[in-house]
Amino acid sequence: MGKQLAVVVIGLIAFGFAITSNASTYVVGDNSGWDISTNLDTWEQDKKFIVGDVLVFQYASTDSVCEVGQQSFQTCNTTNVIKCFSDGNTSIPLTSPGERYFFCGNRLYCYSGMKLDVIVERNQSAVAEAPLSGVPEAESGGSKNNNPSTVVPSTAVFVRVGSDAIFLGLLGFLGILIWIF
Repeated sequence: MGKQLAVVVIGLIAFGFAITSNASTYVVGDNSGWDISTNLDTWEQDKKFIVGDVLVFQYASTDSVCEVGQQSFQTCNTTNVIKCFSDGNTSIPLTSPGERYFFCGNRLYCYSGMKLDVIVERNQSAVAEAPLSGVPEAESGGSKNNNPSTVVPSTAVFVRVGSDAIFLGLLGFLGILIWIF
């Protein structure tokens, strides 16, 4: 009986992950990465970012990515940044709804278009939203209409699933129960 209970508990936990799994990882610029030659406006057009998603910036050691406020973003003001990264592979979780602004720390690259603003929408399927400590809050606002497209699954973040995955999870769980009893 103890072994059967353990299998049922593990099945319930797996089913819980299937229901709440809805975050995506986006590699900014896809294969081109965070680079001056990447058309970032085109890259983000067909994407919808939600709370829980992660932006991954991959770039050369001579570049950087800085998160800034709206005014600094518009003027490429590199002296008033929220946080800058220069490790070449930066993951930034989108922890709250609102607009987030990023640009290259090289002002000339920023003027040339190496900047990105994303609108993060509420995660409608999340039971609770808890902001991560140490991650800056975004300013609210914005008017972009994006839909998800290039999504790169990651082992660190669950992949967005639809109702068919929930159905398959239930079917699998039912199969386990029938097998046990």
